[in-house]
Amino acid sequence: MIIPKKISSKKQILVVDDEKSITQMLAMLLETRGYEVNIASCGKEAIDKAQHHNLDLILLDLILPDVEGFEVCRRLKEEKSTQHIPIIILSSKYLYEDKVEGLYLGADDYLTKPFDHEELFARMEAVMRRGLFGGLDIAHDGAEALIIELRKIIDQELIVPFYQPIYSFWQKKVFGLEVLSRPRTQSILANPELLFKAALQFGLYPDLELLAWRKAIGPIAPQLQGKKLFLNCNPYLIEGPKFLKVRSIFEENQIRPQDVVLELTERSAISDFKAFYDCLKHYKECGFKIAVDDVGGGYASLEAIVEIHPEVVKIDRHIVNELRLDPFKKSIVKFVVAFCRENNIMAIAEGIETREDLQSLLEIGIEAGQGYYLFRPSPRVDMVAMNKNLPF
Repeated sequence: MIIPKKISSKKQILVVDDEKSITQMLAMLLETRGYEVNIASCGKEAIDKAQHHNLDLILLDLILPDVEGFEVCRRLKEEKSTQHIPIIILSSKYLYEDKVEGLYLGADDYLTKPFDHEELFARMEAVMRRGLFGGLDIAHDGAEALIIELRKIIDQELIVPFYQPIYSFWQKKVFGLEVLSRPRTQSILANPELLFKAALQFGLYPDLELLAWRKAIGPIAPQLQGKKLFLNCNPYLIEGPKFLKVRSIFEENQIRPQDVVLELTERSAISDFKAFYDCLKHYKECGFKIAVDDVGGGYASLEAIVEIHPEVVKIDRHIVNELRLDPFKKSIVKFVVAFCRENNIMAIAEGIETREDLQSLLEIGIEAGQGYYLFRPSPRVDMVAMNKNLPF
């Protein structure tokens, strides 16, 4: 039996640094990206918190008041209960020898101060993605078991699509449907995030994603009637040789590419931006619309929006959450909405969970939104129910 590392709704980050102002600023930035942050100001506190918290990542400064960061890294990597936790060293020490020492001691990455925050977030996600299956013996029985289970899910089509409506606040009705895929399995891969990341790791992502799309599109194609269909799409699929297969899925179901919005996920996976955008042009020229999601969190940045020229921008749920209480978040949303309006881009708020946050969004003038407060994801599409008793 494969026992996964405990999965929490928010990734737990431990920031280890004794400079209070830097720590507070970094913690604030991490929290706006949806991470839950713990802080340690010395090595002893860092080791204690690593042993007693379910951490996903440690950001470790080398200069600490009680013990050097290198020693903290060594102890954490030698201790069985903490050796699986990824560590990124953040340091003003820029010498080659320092980087080599940190990596030899077991650090997963080394970033020299000052650093660009987008680069830090990208490195964090890359490190956590590599360590996603921490606790599994991937090199031996774990990898084989995961591949067998992945193949079973794909071959037996053990995917159940769920649909969540996206509402146009201006038209006061359903504008589109986002597809969320849920696997039918009792293994670790029952978690959709793990499922798709495992598929990427073992080269099965295109088969899995296209299966998820086919399972989702067939049952609802007659009900779309011009509404937009939102599908998650990893850049790996865009860059790969599957364009004709992708297009045929929609042709077979008589869905126009113009009614399909591909939400680009895991933009950190783009290794060659020029090659990726060249491939993306084929999709756009065919009529597919492109969405940049998680704006304000993850990897979505103004640079990505400028390069991709999306038709849709989706504002990250962590920015939307408790929007009414945070002037900083409100400023971000106002800026994004104004930018989108000026450039003829649809702005959609994700993760609307309270009446108060909905009201704040309506006051700002955002065009569309989705979330549990409006309608929960469902395996059935009932347009009458979705358009009934709307709270806006």
